[in-house]
Amino acid sequence: MRRLCTFTLAAALLIPASFADSKNAEDDPDQIGNRNVSGGVNFYSLEKEIAIGRQLAQEVERQAKLINDPVIAEYVNRIGQNLVRNSDAKVPFTIKVLDSEEVNAFALPGGFFFVNSGLILKADNEAELAGVMAHEIAHVAARHGTRQATRAQIAQIAMIAAEIAIPYGWTGYAAMQGASLAIPMGFLKFSRAFESEADKLGLEYMYKTGYDPTCFVDFFEKIQTLERKKPGTMSKVFSTHPPTDDRIVAAQKNIANLLKAKPEYVVNTSEFNDIKARLAMLHNRPLDKKEDPNRPKLRRSPGSGPIDTDDDKKAPADQDDRPTLKRQDS
Repeated sequence: MRRLCTFTLAAALLIPASFADSKNAEDDPDQIGNRNVSGGVNFYSLEKEIAIGRQLAQEVERQAKLINDPVIAEYVNRIGQNLVRNSDAKVPFTIKVLDSEEVNAFALPGGFFFVNSGLILKADNEAELAGVMAHEIAHVAARHGTRQATRAQIAQIAMIAAEIAIPYGWTGYAAMQGASLAIPMGFLKFSRAFESEADKLGLEYMYKTGYDPTCFVDFFEKIQTLERKKPGTMSKVFSTHPPTDDRIVAAQKNIANLLKAKPEYVVNTSEFNDIKARLAMLHNRPLDKKEDPNRPKLRRSPGSGPIDTDDDKKAPADQDDRPTLKRQDS
């Protein structure tokens, strides 16, 4: 009986009391900032979460090389902080750029956020970069790292209960000890449900910030295409959240069902192109010249006419300083 009661308690802890209400709130981007998306049991206070994240971030900085270029660092931090202001995050963010050509970004508990230079170089525009960053900010806002670590500890409680109920169960105890070693990875490698939640929240955050949410889908489709063309070349890309067909389809549905169309969205800025060129020089590699990065682009909804016109091609040079917008018919 003791074993049964213990497992029942562990199972109950996994079910948040206001699960349905929190899910409904997550579907309303107008409530961003006034809702709690970090529902569910969590053994960690926000203060403890920040302390854990700071310790892990120090370890990252000991092992990796940071890009200290002030122009690049300020730009990436500004993009991130703007997204944070339009999110549900309850902690301040520290955002830094890692000198790594791997296409990735990751956020630790407590708002310690690292963006690889390879991600910026692979993105075609600012909205794609913002989409990936918004996804990672969503993990922090929903406290996925410590919530997942809590689940691992609950699983350990259940395993300890099994040892109490089963005499001489040293094999089970060894398994429990091994499970504890995996808890730190829980801060970065999330369950499918948590990844889906971060996809949805991230789309809402970039949408509220003014970016075109379809660029989020565009980026993951591009990564998926690269992997199909050259299997194995992108094996490490977003290893903690691979871009699967199901997630791309889900993102498209969330955009259609949750996000009201706006007259226009920010797609790109000339500043992004400048930063990308600056990074390319640091990495001593040329930019893809298939398209002039400073040429303004206008994305319109279907049926609204051609995208490029003679007038566009004759646009004055000062348009390069304007954000690229995607316009939609109201």
